[in-house]
This record gives sequence, structure tokens and C-alpha cells, in this order.
Amino acid sequence: MEAATTVAVNKKKRIKRSLLENFAFKNNEIILAVSYELSDETLSDQVKIIIRNRLSNEELNMKIFKIKKEEYKIYLQASIPKDKLFKTISKGKYWDIYISPLTTDLFEYSRLKSNTQNLELLSTIFEDDLLITPYKTNKGNVSFKVTEPKLLGKIEQINQKNGIFQIEGYAIYPNIDQSDKNDVIKNIIVRDKNHEMLKTYQARNIERHDLSQSIDEISNLYDWAGFSVEIDLKEFVSQLPKEHPKNFVIEIELINCISNETVNTARLKIPEKIHTHKYVLKGIKGKKKIIVKRTKKGRNAIFQVSDYILKKELKSKVHRLIRRFRSHRKTKQAYKQIFKALGKLPARKGLVVFESFLGKQYSCNPRAIYEYLKENYPQYKLVWSVDKRYIKNFEGKDVKYVKRFSIRWLFLMSRAQYWVTNSRFPLWIPKPKHTTYLQTWHGTPLKRLAADMDEVHMPGTNTIKYKANFCKEASRWDYLISPNAYSTEIFARAFQFDKVMIESGYPRNDILYTDNNFTEIFKLKQKYGLPQDKKIILYAPTWRDDQFYSKGKYKFDLDLDLSLMREEFGDEYIVILRMHYLVAENLDLSPYEGFAYDYSQHEDIRELYLISDILMTDYSSVFFDYANLRRPMIFFVYDIENYRDKLRGFYFDFEKTAPGPLVKTTAEVINSIREFEDNDFAVPDNFNAFYDKFCYLENGSASKQVVDKVFLNK
Repeated sequence: MEAATTVAVNKKKRIKRSLLENFAFKNNEIILAVSYELSDETLSDQVKIIIRNRLSNEELNMKIFKIKKEEYKIYLQASIPKDKLFKTISKGKYWDIYISPLTTDLFEYSRLKSNTQNLELLSTIFEDDLLITPYKTNKGNVSFKVTEPKLLGKIEQINQKNGIFQIEGYAIYPNIDQSDKNDVIKNIIVRDKNHEMLKTYQARNIERHDLSQSIDEISNLYDWAGFSVEIDLKEFVSQLPKEHPKNFVIEIELINCISNETVNTARLKIPEKIHTHKYVLKGIKGKKKIIVKRTKKGRNAIFQVSDYILKKELKSKVHRLIRRFRSHRKTKQAYKQIFKALGKLPARKGLVVFESFLGKQYSCNPRAIYEYLKENYPQYKLVWSVDKRYIKNFEGKDVKYVKRFSIRWLFLMSRAQYWVTNSRFPLWIPKPKHTTYLQTWHGTPLKRLAADMDEVHMPGTNTIKYKANFCKEASRWDYLISPNAYSTEIFARAFQFDKVMIESGYPRNDILYTDNNFTEIFKLKQKYGLPQDKKIILYAPTWRDDQFYSKGKYKFDLDLDLSLMREEFGDEYIVILRMHYLVAENLDLSPYEGFAYDYSQHEDIRELYLISDILMTDYSSVFFDYANLRRPMIFFVYDIENYRDKLRGFYFDFEKTAPGPLVKTTAEVINSIREFEDNDFAVPDNFNAFYDKFCYLENGSASKQVVDKVFLNK
């Protein structure tokens, strides 16, 4: 209790209610207008504002000037010269804005906030070829991104009457010459999924004085930016070909009617507050269903036309009602109570339920244990718990599975004699007394885990809640697999685990000893249609806690320059990319066909280890497993300062201990590969010490050891 009190007392304060009022480019400077309140008696009116690169943590200090006080509120402006900014920022980078009093002994940096949704109205074009666009994060913080100049368009209102869709919104192009604003034509373009133009509608210009932003001499005038357009759905549908596509995108285009040149074109976006619009159109080629909605990722407007079939619509409505019923709070409570009641019945002897990575994969330690049991102890009934969205990963295999959270799953899970998983089950699932819970986990820890983490930056939770829930779940485990003594010590502390630890090495690594030969590797390359005459680079990065779309769906920015890699290695190598199972990105590797392959959905990374000649990773625990093969590794750690110091922290000096070079650029990756070639792909001098600490237990028998202990009580 004393320790907890000390933490609370020593915790630094943050500025509250700090707001970005304006963001503009003027007189060769980026200027911010900021306000904040003196909500604390210790808070000084002397502050500093910095902009920080999200990946590299590089900071730029802004000059503070023109301070104005109004009772407890302070208004100020901060600036940074374009020359200083231009040397640092680059396209595609994200920057966050922080504010802190100069009395840093009491206060720490806090993110600047915003109370407006339309921060894009403050965008500005910089140095003619960079667009700086401020935006509001999910938590209300202010950031800005640096991209190529582009048009920004948003739909604000959609109305429908008698088959006519009326769309209203605005489109801005920062730094447009105000003298030309009355000579700008706005066209709404509808294209199919192949980007072929189907229809163009000229929009009416609407004066929007409400869009203009002005504080003192900083101003952005967008009274010219509003538009309104009417789309006759009957006319549009009647002109579609018989086998018309279903999805259409909606774009807006600005044209300077004096020069007759297109200023810019962009997809129209739809804010969250606008719901899906549906309309049934009658009398044209039968009934048609028209839907206007937004895409999940880009929040772009999408237009759908499909045949209206009453039976299909009724079926869809029934499914929606079922989903709504299932997700209802009372239904979940009833499901939990039924699970609890069934769990009091006797166990079904020999029933083992397996799950890997929340039911997404047939992989990892659970798969290795499953295959060993199936081959050596056929008397057990083995069933996999599968997320229904990933059933394709199990189809066509001789594997029995059940849909996760279905009625059948409820009966199997509650009566199972054994649970085997490599990640956590939801806390609401009550563990029956008759069930033995084997937690295999899924890696040797480099990054701090659970109770050892200082801060948690994941969506849908906070630090205290995350740690409490993790340790509560760990208290239900009966057995926990550890790959080495180093991990045993960390697992016991971080998970607060005090039951049976099986220090055996990881079952999933058995194959790295049993199948590490020319014949098996040749078969795998042949199986997946990969060239036999080229070496393979496996790139397997981890996820970033603070970069996400939503809970359980994480972003990933591919900082590796594949064009440069192909130019250098296209004749000698191919690259296989394997994203973490939590990363939601769908990589478009079509420009690199024949050189780069996306194997993120590959069911088990063990096969990729075997066929690869070099592993490239960052902070993922994959390198502990790959070390069993004694092959070269490269650590692409372009954001190591942020990851090490802010997000997770490491258990040991990663920079000194890593069994391979640490690099931050694609050019350094290339140099490292060439150095490995010059040394006949020999591992570095510190590799043996690394192997002896982390891989000494691995010999191909971990599955047998685990089964002997848990299932046979040997």
C-alpha cells in the first residue's frame, strides 16, 4: 500500500483544457494559436510548445509570442520558421503537438487538445510540395500529418426524396488564390471500383462563411468551399449496363474555369455522425436498393446499387436481429449463466479444446501439442475453437473445429477436460473446476509484460485495468510453458503466476530441429510456389500499442522501401512479409509482384522460418525462435527510442544483446545483407552467448515433455 501511495504523490501533473484555436502558414512561418486555462495554482503562464515526430521522437521547439490573458484563460501564439521545419519534416510522417509549463519539476508534457472536428480546414501547403494537415485523434489530441498537396472534401448532409439524393458539404484546397475562388467549378464524379468514370454532376457553389477561421492576423477563408449537388437515382440506374458493378466511389473535383485546368480531385469523406442512407428504387429494371455509406478505414463515401430481393432482405433483417439479440447485455448474461451451470456437470473425459491467437490461426504451441497428441494418443477428442471470420484457415484440413461463442462451443468449452491456448480467454468465461487450463504463451519476452509495464497505450483499457484483468486471467491457469529460465522468472512475476511452470522450450520449435533439412525445405518452397534458386528474406515485425484503428485492430506503416530493395536484390532474393496477427493492414504488394509476398495470413510462421535465409524483424519475439536455426538476423528498428522509452520498455539491453545488426534505414538493411554475404552468412560473435541463454532447452522434444506433464502426469 505504501508503494502505491508513493506513486500517486510523485506523479507529475499535466496541463488540462489546452486547445488549438488555429493552425496556419504565414510570413514564412507555421503559426499556432493556442489557449489554455490556469486550472492549478502552481501553473505558470510561461509555457513551451514542441512538435514531436511520432516514430523517431525528434523534437522541435516553437517560439512563444503574443501572450494575452483573460482572467484564468491565456491565449498565445507559437511559431517555427519554415527553414527550420523544412529541414526536419518529410512526406508521410506524423507529428504530435505537446504543451508544458517551464516548471518541468512539477509538470510533464501533455498533448494539445482540440474542440473542433474540422481541423482539416486549418491545412496549409508548405514549400509548394508538402501539405500539412492537422487532425483530431480518437482521444481528442491534436496531431498533423505531412503529405503531398491534395484536395480535402467532406459530406456534411445527405437528403433523399422521390429518388433524388441531395448531398451537401465542402471541398477545400489550401492556399488557393482567393481572387480565383469565384472561378472554381466543383464537379461530383461517380466511378466504379475499376476507377472508370460513370457520371459527372456539376455542383452548385454554396457560400460558407462558417468555414472561415480567423484569430488576429491568422486566417483561412473558405467561404467559397461549400457545395450542393442533386443525383437523380432513376437516371443513374437506367444508364448502368446490365451486369453493372455494385460499388461506386464518390469524388469531388475542382476545376479552374479560367484556365480550364483541374486543380485537384479527391474522394469525399463522411463523418461518423452521418449514418448509412438506404433507398428502394422502383420502376427501373425492377426494384433496386441504393445505399450511401462510408468505408471503415478511409471513411470515404461509397455508393452501392444492387437488386432488391424481398426474400434476401427479410433474411438479412432476421440475421441483424439475431446479431442484435446476441450482443444484448441480457443475452450475454444469460449465456454466461448457462456456461456456468453446464460447467458444474461432469467433464467429458479426454475432450481437449485448442485455440491459437483468439481463434484466428491453426498455429503456434497449441498446434504442436495438438499434432503430437493426435499422432501418439488417438483416444483424446481434439477440437479447435475458431473465430468464424477465420474458418477458411481450418477448412480442408483433417481438423475438427467449432465456431467460437456458438451454442455448440458453449457445450464443448464448459464440459472440456482440458483447455489449451497461447493467448488469453475472455474473463467472463467461468473456468469449471474439472477443467485443466494449459497456457502455452507465444514468445520469449523482450518487451515488458502485464504487471511489469509502466504504462498501457492500448485502446479500450487503461494501465490499472489492463494489469488487473491480465493477472486475474493468469490466476486461472494451471500450467504455463516457459522456453527458458530467463522467461520463467519474468512470467512468474509479470503474470503473478504461482502454479506449475513447465520449463521445456517451446513445442512450436520442435519442427525447427526435426525438419531443418534440404528435402523438407525444398518441399515447402514447392508447396507455396516460391523460387528454388533465390534466397528468402523474411520480414516479421511486431505491432505498436499506440497505433490502432480500434480495439484489437492495429495500424502498421511499412517504412521498408521495397522499391529500393527490389532494385538491389531483385535477381538474387525474394521478400516475404509476415505481419503480426493483431495488425489490420491489407498490404498492396502488386507493384512488387515476383519480389515481395504477403504471407500475413499464413497459418504458421514455423514453415516460413525454415525456408528463409535471413530474418528481418524489430522487437518481435520471433527472433528468439529463429535463433534455433543459427541463421543471420537483421533488426529494423527505425522507432527504437519511442518503442523502448515510451511504449513498452525492454527487459535487457536489446541494443547490446541483439544477435544481429540494428539498423534504421533501408540503405542500412541493404548494407547488412551484403555484409552477411561477404561472411558466408555467418552469425555474429555474440550469437553463441545469446543462444546459450535463450535456446539451450530446445532439441525437438518440447511437445513430448508438455504432454507427459499435463496429460499423463509423468
